[in-house]
Amino acid sequence: MDRFDAMQAFVRVVEAGSFTKAAETLHMSKTSVTQLVQQLEARLRVKLLNRTTRKVNVTADGAAYYDRVVRLLADMDDAETSLSDASTLPRGRLRVDVPSPFASLILMPALPAFYARYPDIQLDMGVSDRMVDLIGENVDCVVRGGELTDQSLMARHVGDLRLGVYAAPDYVARAGAPSHPGDLEDSHHRIVGFRWSRIGKPLPYAMHRGAEQVNVHGKYALAVDDGNAYLAAGLAGMGVLWLPEYMARDAVARGALAPLFEDWTLDAMPMYVAFAPNRHVSAKLRVFIDWIVEVMETHGLAPVRAVRV
Repeated sequence: MDRFDAMQAFVRVVEAGSFTKAAETLHMSKTSVTQLVQQLEARLRVKLLNRTTRKVNVTADGAAYYDRVVRLLADMDDAETSLSDASTLPRGRLRVDVPSPFASLILMPALPAFYARYPDIQLDMGVSDRMVDLIGENVDCVVRGGELTDQSLMARHVGDLRLGVYAAPDYVARAGAPSHPGDLEDSHHRIVGFRWSRIGKPLPYAMHRGAEQVNVHGKYALAVDDGNAYLAAGLAGMGVLWLPEYMARDAVARGALAPLFEDWTLDAMPMYVAFAPNRHVSAKLRVFIDWIVEVMETHGLAPVRAVRV
């Protein structure tokens, strides 16, 4: 039995809550993971896990052992990365999840520079706008927009996205140009709805002009849960959009979108890199987060306001 592999398998089973999920994230068979944990229990002469047909629960001894093993594995990772030139060139696999428009428009064009600096980091990047279970899916960090509602996560505020309201010229020609945000509540106007993963439905948008504030719900014929699809729907004339400026910039420049309500403002959308509090912040994760901050600054998206985490 490789004790290191066995400890890693045990930690993943505890975090994932099942042998099947742990095996998937470790890229091993369920049988192999089960055998490693059984061998570890035999070596320690203690029961670490209670197994049922539906769920795996950690025992009291297992919970105490888990806390020590997590710290041990983190120390081993630090020891390895401190050797030779690894302290300046972190290496290893990093699992991240980022929103789809942010990936395609901001991160992907900047990745060659990242790999020129950190050639030994392997990125497994999930590209989605869904809610990600960092522990269960063994994800190191996620990049997300909007206020964080999960207070159990650690997070770094990496930027703020300026928002605007836009519509395709085809939509404006068909429905008319709204002169006030409240006009979007009228029966002949439509918005494109964005289904936020944490609540599964669109949220109202708060717009300000001097002392006046309007919360716009609007009516939609289409609601989506992916940023790229949201933009595509607006370009097709499906309704009015609320977009970060970086997403709208190219379409506005070529006349595919027109800004609306330019004398109104919206609160900036905060961007965070979030990670689980019981996860070790490795050298490769630290440099990735620092790089995200650099990229945000390059695009003029650095934090512009204090945000409480």
